[in-house]
Amino acid sequence: MEDIITIALVDDDALIVSLLKDFLGNQEKMEICYTADSGEMLMEKLATETALPDIMVLDLNMKGINGVEVTEFLKKNYPSIKVILMTSHYKRSFMGFMLKTGVSAFIPKGISPVQLVEIIKEIYDKGFYFMEDQLGILREQISHKSPKPTLIEKNVLTEREIEVLKLICFQKTAKEIGEQLFITPRTVEGHKSNLFIKTEARNIAGLVIYAIQNNYIEPNEIPLI
Repeated sequence: MEDIITIALVDDDALIVSLLKDFLGNQEKMEICYTADSGEMLMEKLATETALPDIMVLDLNMKGINGVEVTEFLKKNYPSIKVILMTSHYKRSFMGFMLKTGVSAFIPKGISPVQLVEIIKEIYDKGFYFMEDQLGILREQISHKSPKPTLIEKNVLTEREIEVLKLICFQKTAKEIGEQLFITPRTVEGHKSNLFIKTEARNIAGLVIYAIQNNYIEPNEIPLI
């Protein structure tokens, strides 16, 4: 039986919340656990709700506590929640902000609901989503000739961790990585945790950046999503 993806919607535009709630709530294997029209309301709900959402679709430009502040709060207090940040003032150059804050996706508010469904599924399975223009920036701006940082001995990656890192970059899920390497998904998650610690990456996208900068993969090897 497939898991149900639980989703929270946070936006001060009541119409957008209503439309997304109806559309996403009617998708197979998706469930809206709650909505909020402000950062303040979200924080109250998080403090009282017993279950946390898997994914939060969050508006960047809200009155009061804005999406940036909410994201920082979530990453500090509820790091398991994967955040999709939306804005009506989207610029592809915001990808740097995406990497810095640790959000799983940064998307324009005018995106089609159908594409949003696919993005949610990608993030649930793989932890992050790059739009095609963002991936173009990644390929253009991060040179495979970037100097390799000197790691202290305890942070040197093992051969198995390198294998897992490469497969993560190729957008493989824990289950797919486990099947390819003949290990369990739990073991894959263990290697992934070690990778986060050793590389100091904040999310999957950060691992991709690390792999490119340290010559584990070439930028043009990253598949389009």
